[in-house]
Amino acid sequence: MKPRDSGADATVFVVDDDAGVCDAVSSLVETVGLKVESFSSAEAFLNGAHDHSIGCIVLDIRMAGMDGLELQDHLKRNGVDLPIIFITGHGDIPMAVQTLKKGAFDFIEKPFRNQALLDSIKQAIRTSAERLGHLTRQKRIRERLETLTAREKEVVELLAHGLSNKDIARRLDVSVRTVETHRANAIHKLDVGTSAEIIRFFSDAERDESAPGQSFAMGRP
Repeated sequence: MKPRDSGADATVFVVDDDAGVCDAVSSLVETVGLKVESFSSAEAFLNGAHDHSIGCIVLDIRMAGMDGLELQDHLKRNGVDLPIIFITGHGDIPMAVQTLKKGAFDFIEKPFRNQALLDSIKQAIRTSAERLGHLTRQKRIRERLETLTAREKEVVELLAHGLSNKDIARRLDVSVRTVETHRANAIHKLDVGTSAEIIRFFSDAERDESAPGQSFAMGRP
């Protein structure tokens, strides 16, 4: 699935206990037509209601109370997959590298160039939209698979692994005609046209089954 143009749907969350930086970043983001919500602390961010599925977080590393690293860890534990862009002072570079190892999208050193931050935000939003597209595909695959009977699923799984109708009939101890009927029913339910599409469908299903999920129910620390 091709990610939709996410600009109109995206929200940039700015979390920084420096009011000047928070206001400056928020104003900058608004100049390019993006929605922005700002928070003076990690706790305020977590206590807010966030139901946006596309966007990113611009996060300061050093803050009073819960710092940026702790917030990153908390979000990861709770399955929140919004890309995080850390803004950091020069002395925090080793810490910023640590955030990248933990999955942060980017870090930008203060004082930052406006265009550099905007470019990173736009890239992060594109990544967020791609992740949402992946989750939507996962949901669609799961929903379609759930419509199959146990026998239909057995047939198409074996078909996806390269077995012929005769091989499947022998494996399941049924007639070839029965296999053909189950295959036809499954093709209709999965909304695919050919055996090759079934193989691609199940390849996606197996790959998505091993991929981490995503949730935006952030909760409190």
